[in-house]
Amino acid sequence: MSDSLLLAGKEFSSRFLLGTGKFPNKADLKTSILASGTKIVTVALRRIDPERHQDNILEYIPEGITLLTNTSGARTAEEAVRIAHLARAAGYGSWVKIEVINDSKYLLPDNAETVLATQILAAEGFNVLPYISPDLYTARQLVAAGAAAVMPLGSFIGSNQGLRTRDFIRVLIEEIPLPVIVDAGIGAPSQACEAMEMGAAAVLVNTAIAIADNPPLLAQAFARAVTAGREAFLSGLPEKREQAQASSPLTGFLHP
Repeated sequence: MSDSLLLAGKEFSSRFLLGTGKFPNKADLKTSILASGTKIVTVALRRIDPERHQDNILEYIPEGITLLTNTSGARTAEEAVRIAHLARAAGYGSWVKIEVINDSKYLLPDNAETVLATQILAAEGFNVLPYISPDLYTARQLVAAGAAAVMPLGSFIGSNQGLRTRDFIRVLIEEIPLPVIVDAGIGAPSQACEAMEMGAAAVLVNTAIAIADNPPLLAQAFARAVTAGREAFLSGLPEKREQAQASSPLTGFLHP
C-alpha cells in the first residue's frame, strides 16, 4: 500500500528531508543523499554559484531530487521574498522553505514575518514550506495563507537536543490540516522516529548528519528511523499504562 508524502499535489516516496549545509566534505553530501533515499533537499541560495563549480553545491545533488531553496539569511519578509524570486529566476524552481531569522542569539524564526512572506509567495504560485516556532495561531494563519506544509522546530537549530517542543508539535499535528514536518534540533535517529510516531508527516535533518564521523551511514539510519516511526504511527500504537499487565494469563497453570 502506498504511503507517499504529498506536498502541493506532488508525491514523494521518502518522508526524510535532508539539509545540505555544514558538510565539510561535499562528496559525503552526495553519498548521504543516495544512502538515505531522500527526494527533497534544502539549499541556501548563497551556496549556489554556477560560475565557481568547486563551490556550487548543486554539483553534488543527484538528478531527480526536488530542490527546496531556503531563504536562510533573510531577516524580514521582504528579504525572504526577494531570495525566493532570485531562486526562481535563476531556474531553481518554485519550492521554497521560508526561513526568517533576525535573532542572532537563539536563531528563532520570526513567525509574523514568516506568515507575511508566505502570503506573498503562495499568491505568486510558490510552493511554500515555512519554518516556524510551533505556535497554533501562527500555523492557522499559514494554512489560510496557502502554505504547503508547516515546519515547526524541534529545538534550537543545530543543537541536536531533539524534541524539546514535542507537546506543541503534537497540538499542530492534531489541529492543522497540513503536513507537519519537524525541522531543526533533531540529533539522533531515535528522535526522528519519535516525531514520526507522534504523527509528523516528515522530518528534516541537517547538522547531525553533516558533522557525523560517517554522514552517509547516519543519513541511512535516519531514513530507516523515519520509516519505522511512520509504520508505528500507522499501526495504532497502544496507550501507556500506569500499572503492570501480564502479556500471558496468570490463571490456568498446571498443578502437580
